[in-house]
Amino acid sequence: MTAHSPNPTQGYAVQMLPAHKAEDLTNGGNLAHIELGDQLYTLRITRAGKLILTK
Repeated sequence: MTAHSPNPTQGYAVQMLPAHKAEDLTNGGNLAHIELGDQLYTLRITRAGKLILTK
C-alpha cells in the first residue's frame, strides 16, 4: 500500500469533518445499525478489516 500526502486543502477539509472509530460504532463487535431519516442501514466490519454499508 502506498501512502499519499494530501494537498493542503484536502488536509484542512479532513480536519473539519467528524471522525468516528468503526469499532466504537459497533461496540467492539462487527455490526452496527445507522439511521438516516426513516432508513436503517447496517455497517459491517469484514474479517479483512473492510467496511460495508448496506440498506
